[in-house]
Amino acid sequence: MAIKSFDHVAIPIQNIDAMLSFYRALGFGVQDRGQAYSVFFGDNKINFHTPDKWHSPQFTLRGPTAVPGCGDFCFVWDGSVESLKATLDQAGAKIIEGPIQRQGGRNNGRASGTSFYFRDPDSNLLEFMIYQAD
Repeated sequence: MAIKSFDHVAIPIQNIDAMLSFYRALGFGVQDRGQAYSVFFGDNKINFHTPDKWHSPQFTLRGPTAVPGCGDFCFVWDGSVESLKATLDQAGAKIIEGPIQRQGGRNNGRASGTSFYFRDPDSNLLEFMIYQAD
């Protein structure tokens, strides 16, 4: 297969400052280029489409029915449950489910890990998964 990985995804956002602060508190890098915003980790990036952009009929390179809160992302946490909980507490994230065992994307979708679910300021669903050591 020639497809190697995701490069980036994009979501519409409503609350720019709250979203940037929240993702920064989780440990993401933040790019602020005036009217273009994104967060990144490793080789991955999430572009944030601001309200002026996703409301514009001229901006057509997007999901036409996407609105803030439509995202559902799972990230791999490379640390302990305790360090994840401390980071979520620091960011003000309220765990809505977890710890719970889930199957993730590793090992062709057969690897399992411990997941925690919470929401960002625009109500996107976020999951952090901690894989068991091999």
